[in-house]
Amino acid sequence: MGAVRLYAAVAAGGFRRYATYRTATAAGVFTNTVFGLILVYTYLALWDERPQLGGYDQAQAVTFVWLGQALYATLAIQGGGFETEFMERVRTGDVAVDLYRPADLQLWWLANDLGRALFQLLGRGVVPFAFGALVFPTALPADPALWAAFFVAVLLAMVVSFAIRYLVALSGFWLLDGTGALQALMVTGVFCSGMTLPLNAVPGPLGEVVRVLPWAAQLQMPADVLMGEAHWAHAFAFQAAWAVALLAAGRAVQAAATRRVVVQGG
Repeated sequence: MGAVRLYAAVAAGGFRRYATYRTATAAGVFTNTVFGLILVYTYLALWDERPQLGGYDQAQAVTFVWLGQALYATLAIQGGGFETEFMERVRTGDVAVDLYRPADLQLWWLANDLGRALFQLLGRGVVPFAFGALVFPTALPADPALWAAFFVAVLLAMVVSFAIRYLVALSGFWLLDGTGALQALMVTGVFCSGMTLPLNAVPGPLGEVVRVLPWAAQLQMPADVLMGEAHWAHAFAFQAAWAVALLAAGRAVQAAATRRVVVQGG
């Protein structure tokens, strides 16, 4: 119970930390709304030419856009979560303090990132999503059970997102400059998650590949659960499998990285 209270306090601290950036949050809401509008009209034109692209009708395509804008910062799809701070702490040697804490390093940063993600969902994601649902025809369900399944899928997506970024952040133990790794994270995040185009609409072998990668657990699975395109049990199993695999990989890499830690600057 003491450990639960500890990580709950870390998550609450992450939530409060991001809640202090009110101006940045307001700017993010505006930015996501504008990008949502651009994408919606682009998708409407595309779906006029290709009806039922990826198995979606226009209302589902519009819904996918606004879900993407709601989850963009929540899941740190192009970065912007804990990973930059973590890599900087490795570079400066401050990670030594983290390793001496009476807490698990991975769970500490997971709790911190979940607090950040929850704030971004409420503070930056709700308004653009509500705006899109009010202004455009969407495919939102009336069944409360689907909404409950969707929120579970979002929670699992948060864990998968963290696990991906934690592996990237751990590269800082070997790379003194993590800029390249973070840029690779940005590129793969925006394409492989479906932010550019729903993964259902990606054709050929490339589509088959991206739909089984862990990034599909971030946006595609929650969207399909909400719109009834995927059964919740299948989505949860896919997301949970990737979450477990990636967290286990992160723990193995963490063990290798901290076995012989050299603290920069002493």
